[in-house]
Amino acid sequence: MPLVTTKVMLEDAYKNNYAIGAFGAHNLEIIKAVIAGAEKVGAPVILQTTSSTYKYVEMPYMIALVKTAAEQAKVPVALHLDHGESYKIVMECLRAGYTSVMIDGSSLPFEENILLVKKVVEAANALNVPVEAELGTIGGVEDRLSVHEDNAFFTEPKQAEHFVKVTGIQSFAPAFGTAHGKYKQKPKLQFDLLQEIHCSTNVPLVMHGASGVPEEDVRKSLNYGIAKVNFSTELKDLFAEQLRAYFKDNPTENDPRKYFLPARESLIKLVEQKIEMLQK
Repeated sequence: MPLVTTKVMLEDAYKNNYAIGAFGAHNLEIIKAVIAGAEKVGAPVILQTTSSTYKYVEMPYMIALVKTAAEQAKVPVALHLDHGESYKIVMECLRAGYTSVMIDGSSLPFEENILLVKKVVEAANALNVPVEAELGTIGGVEDRLSVHEDNAFFTEPKQAEHFVKVTGIQSFAPAFGTAHGKYKQKPKLQFDLLQEIHCSTNVPLVMHGASGVPEEDVRKSLNYGIAKVNFSTELKDLFAEQLRAYFKDNPTENDPRKYFLPARESLIKLVEQKIEMLQK
């Protein structure tokens, strides 16, 4: 089927207390593995890229890969821009055919963030493409963005309420204790804060930095409006681990049709597990 937007899938997840898995799409093998894992569960799925990912793959190739994969998929597939850092980048993705975008102005002063997000929402609404935005600062490393944990700060519920209302975004990424990349210790999620944000915003919420968050915490968050959960680091770690293991056992192999296969099969199982976890 053609690519779909995230609007209907996130609204249904939000209403029924489950979440949609959103997975980093770094190459063809990962794209195929994510969709295969979603098909095993029979659940819709979101493929997402940061701007550096689509620049690495190059936009025409990324769009062609994901559109072709979606057309052959047995489940709904959306293509989402994660952490779009400028209006220009968001517009590039909208013109290319992305069906969901995130504009990340969280590093800007509050009012400047609002103005940027409103500008993106106006452009995206004309194409019926939903917009995600962030308030607060989520720590860790994501793409070219690196935020030390000392500089991360939580989302303030009243600010979140105003932000969501005046910008008109369709989903909201709060900072409540998760972090991008690898955790040095078990994350301490602020569920009381998440509940306040959930009650004050009344839109689907997004968990960034889910790789490494304990399953019980991810599942608990579904009670407080989390309707989209992002995974990337775990996929990259497992893919690399499987390649290293393969070449250790087969040091002279040069056929990518062979050495990519066990990595892809491992990712299919991981994606299946993550999506099942989100079904609650």
